[in-house]
Amino acid sequence: MSDIKVRTILIFKEYFSDFYKKQSLKVREKIIWTFRLIEQIEHVPEEYLKHLEGTDGLYEIKIKQGGNSFRILCFFDKGRLIVVGNGFQKKSQKTPKDEITKAYKIREEYEKEN
Repeated sequence: MSDIKVRTILIFKEYFSDFYKKQSLKVREKIIWTFRLIEQIEHVPEEYLKHLEGTDGLYEIKIKQGGNSFRILCFFDKGRLIVVGNGFQKKSQKTPKDEITKAYKIREEYEKEN
């Protein structure tokens, strides 16, 4: 990967940071690696970033590490800026409704402040 960014990831407030701090070193390293990939590759494979079906503009960053799956919900602002909301460990096929609700509230808060 190069150092040239095609998009930027912004971590908004402490929502994601609280989740990140609780993860193992290997999971944190995989999250950083995935963020860099998303920032530097023009066409990000759905394996890493995908629109969350049934939502209005929410996306999920997908992390797999050691048999565990993690999701980081986010949204776009101004096309090339990805705003990171909340993260969680995925334990079922469907994304929990409370995590989607939390992501919408984070986006609403972000939009009021920006």
